[in-house]
Amino acid sequence: MTLWAINRAAHGRRENYAIKIIQIKEGFCVCESGFTMYEFFKIDDRVLKAAEEAEQKAAPYLAKISETQRYNQEKMQAAFMQAGVSESHFVATTGYGYGDRGRDVLDEVYARALGAEDALCRYNFVSGTHTLTVALFGVLRPGDTMLSVTGMPYDTLRGVIGITGDGNGSLKEFGINYEQLDLLPDGTPDYDGMETAITPKHRMVYIQRSRGYSLRPSLTVEEIERIVKIAKRRAPDCIVMVDNCYGEYVQKMEPTAVGADLMAGGGIAPTGGYIAGRRDLIESCAYRLTTPGTGREIGCTLGNNRELFMGTFHAPNVTGEALKTAVFTAALFEGFGFDVTPRYDEPRADIIQAVQLREREALCAFIRGIQQGAPVDSFVVPEPSPMPGYDCDVIMASGSFTFGSSIELSADAPLREPFAAWMQGGVNFNSGRLGAILAAQSMLNAGFLNL
Repeated sequence: MTLWAINRAAHGRRENYAIKIIQIKEGFCVCESGFTMYEFFKIDDRVLKAAEEAEQKAAPYLAKISETQRYNQEKMQAAFMQAGVSESHFVATTGYGYGDRGRDVLDEVYARALGAEDALCRYNFVSGTHTLTVALFGVLRPGDTMLSVTGMPYDTLRGVIGITGDGNGSLKEFGINYEQLDLLPDGTPDYDGMETAITPKHRMVYIQRSRGYSLRPSLTVEEIERIVKIAKRRAPDCIVMVDNCYGEYVQKMEPTAVGADLMAGGGIAPTGGYIAGRRDLIESCAYRLTTPGTGREIGCTLGNNRELFMGTFHAPNVTGEALKTAVFTAALFEGFGFDVTPRYDEPRADIIQAVQLREREALCAFIRGIQQGAPVDSFVVPEPSPMPGYDCDVIMASGSFTFGSSIELSADAPLREPFAAWMQGGVNFNSGRLGAILAAQSMLNAGFLNL
């Protein structure tokens, strides 16, 4: 059977072009060019075959994610029930926000779901780096020393500490000292080194769970628990703080459930983030967020509570979908011969998937393919550009309903060796899977896939 199909493209114009179809098979059209036409996308048969093989190979690991996803969603349901969430908690407050019941109950939900004594969840946390900054300034005082036991923190936090930048407003300017214990050459924690590096002089032992812009493994809750035990033995009065960004609900427990004193991260909502941990430390963080003496008792919510509650409730399921997207992407690009970390069959401690593309233009092609799979601004062509907090140009794909969201499908990379893309997110696996396939197609079109 030979047919001719007309494809029409928008973006402010209309273009018609004909494609010769030589076979209709299982609801798809096989074209003379060797491409398979979904109803909406033109994808090379070889890419589709590789995607099918990748999903089959990853199937047992996708099923394991579903198990954790279900557990964490039930845990979240229990947190909502125990906190007595009701429609009345969605009511807006203005001004000082005294007596905002929704704000206070949301904190309780976070604390219960994260296995912490207390939590502080606010829409006016503007980023993950902001929540970490509030926590650091909330509990550290002039003369204190913090020790990072996971090497150099990621780019945007270096200016907060005073490692980079002009130092204006940094911890360093306020007389807070910073020390660092590097990871081992294989990127794993130096537990033996901690036995000597951590001393009673350290007010804080700092742990970055996620890999950031590096290729080292992210830390599991079990590894964090081991660090906590060493820290508390070597410096009983220290605060163990975890940067938990990208790690929430990846496993069945969180760092605060295994002894971490404080942790911080982002959330699925138009904006916002959280700090969770010991009750006295949360109070100090609240004093830093607002003012000493008023702390968490003020801060109107301006009608944002409903979306914050809703985002919180969906977070475990969304994290699972993002993990499935990452596992599929790892299996797909490993099949194309690229180095990926983690591999599809390795344990995961965060939602980030790194793919080493080897060349600058191959990296750009991957990022542009991810952008094509976005529901918003899919027609935009990402270009490298400077970004505050980074020492080189960055290229980013992020066509999301919440601008810059990293739980929706996105990928970004500094334009430097090893030219790796750090992909994360995917609020549902089907769209995330398609984004990875379109990234592969973009690379094929640019001549960077050998099929």
